[in-house]
Amino acid sequence: MADEVVDVLIVGAGLSGIGAACHLQRECPDRRFAILEARQDIGGTWDLFRYPGIRSDSDMYTLGYDFKPWTGAKAIADGPSIMAYLRETVAENDLRRHMRFGHRVVAAAWSSADAQWTVTARRDDGQTVQIRCQFLLTCGGYYDYAQGHTPEFPGRERFTGPLIHPQHWPEGLDLTGKRVVVIGSGATAVTLIPELAKQAALVTMLQRSPTYMATRPSADAVADWLHAKLGPRRAHAITRWKNVLWGMFIYRLAKRRPDKLKQRLIDMATQQLPAGYDVARHFTPRYNPWDQRLCLVPDGDLFKAIRAGKAEVVTDQIASFTERGIQLASGAELPADVIVTATGLKLKVMTGLQVQVDERTLDPSQLVTYKGLMFGGVPNFASVFGYTNASWTLKADLSCRFVCRLLNHLKKTGTRQCVPVQADPAMKLEPWVDFSSGYFQRVIDQLPKQGSAQPWKLSQNYITDLVTLRHGSVEDGVLRFSS
Repeated sequence: MADEVVDVLIVGAGLSGIGAACHLQRECPDRRFAILEARQDIGGTWDLFRYPGIRSDSDMYTLGYDFKPWTGAKAIADGPSIMAYLRETVAENDLRRHMRFGHRVVAAAWSSADAQWTVTARRDDGQTVQIRCQFLLTCGGYYDYAQGHTPEFPGRERFTGPLIHPQHWPEGLDLTGKRVVVIGSGATAVTLIPELAKQAALVTMLQRSPTYMATRPSADAVADWLHAKLGPRRAHAITRWKNVLWGMFIYRLAKRRPDKLKQRLIDMATQQLPAGYDVARHFTPRYNPWDQRLCLVPDGDLFKAIRAGKAEVVTDQIASFTERGIQLASGAELPADVIVTATGLKLKVMTGLQVQVDERTLDPSQLVTYKGLMFGGVPNFASVFGYTNASWTLKADLSCRFVCRLLNHLKKTGTRQCVPVQADPAMKLEPWVDFSSGYFQRVIDQLPKQGSAQPWKLSQNYITDLVTLRHGSVEDGVLRFSS
C-alpha cells in the first residue's frame, strides 16, 4: 500500500524542481503533485554551497524563470539573493504544502500493467515511504551533494593546516592575515579568490592549466534602462532574449572561429593584468573556447585582486603536500596556512536512482536520450538537464513545459503511457555531451548516450529547443502513446 498517490512526482526542490511545480500549477492545474527533497530546505545548489562569494555564473535574466522577472540590482547575483528569489517564488505559488523535506529518493519501479511508478524514499528518521505516481520528473541536478571531487594528493596527511573543499565550507573560518592556496581554476576558484583576498594576506590560485576568463559587468545597464521605461515584466522578457541571442552568438563564434574568440579573451585578460604579466603561461588555455565552460569574472574582480597584489596565479603540478604547504613539480615550495581544493564536482548519474521498468533494472549508460529529457524505452519519465553552453534554467523551463504538454495530451487522448521508441537499432550513438570538462570525462562511460539524429540528438541550442519542445507536435512518430 502506497503512503501517498499523486499524478506527478517531482524529485528535488532546487531551481529546476521549483520551476517544474510552477509550470504544473499553471498548465496542468487539475494534477496532484508532490515534491520530494532530500535536504531540509529548498534551493538545492544555492542552499548547499555556502563558500564566500558564492554567486551565479550566468545572468539572472536567463538563470531566473521566464515567468518571474528578476528585479535584483545585479544581473550576476550572489547566493543569498538567488535564495531570496527562490523563496519568493515558492511563497507566491504556495508550493510548500506540496513539499516533503528529508525524503531521499532511492528507487523507482515502473509497472506497465498499472501504468504507474512506485517511488521509494528514505526519510531522515530512517523510515522508508512509497509514493505512486503516473509521471516521474527528476529535477535533482547532476552532481553528488554528499561530496565533491578531490584527487588523491601525495602527502596530504602531512599538511598541518585546514584542508577545505568549497562544497563543505566551515562556518566562521577566519582567514585574516593567512596565506591561502586555492587548487583549481574553474568557476568556484574564480569566485572564491577575490572574496578570500579581502581577508587573507595572499591568495594563490594553483592551476595545472589555464581556463578562459570572460569579464562582464555584474549589473546590466540595458536591463536597468528597460526596467525604468517598460516595467519589470517586459524588461525581463526583452533582456532575457538579448542575453540568449548574445550567448548563442558567442558559442557559434567559438565553434566557427575559435582562434578569433580565443585571441579576444586573451586580449581581454591582458588588458586587465599588470604590464609584463606572463599571460601565455597563466591565461592561455590549451583547448578552444567552449570546449569547457567559460569562467565569468564579474567587474573584473579577479584581475583587480591580482593587480592589488592580494592574489597571484601559479601554473604548475603538485608533487606533494608538505607540513607548510605544497611542493611543486618545478621544485619550488608554495607556502600555505590554508589549502582549498576547488577541484570540481562529482557527478551522480540520474541522481543516484535505481530505476526499474517492469522488473528490469536499467543501466543508465545503455539509455539513449530523447529530446534531452526523456529516454528510449522508459515510460512516463523525464529528467531535467540544463545547457552546458548557456543558463541551466533556459532548458529546464522548456523541459518542464514539454512535460506539461505530454500530461495534457495523455488526458486529451485518454491514454496513460508515453514512451520514446527507438526504431533504428543501428543508429550511431555518441557521448551524452560534447564537453571536455573533467567532471564529465571522469564518468562519461556511466552516462546515457545521444543519437546522431533528431530527436535523439541532444540540442545545445535554445531556439531549436523552443521550436521542438514548446511548439512541435508531441505526436512525432517516436513518442508512442498507449493505455
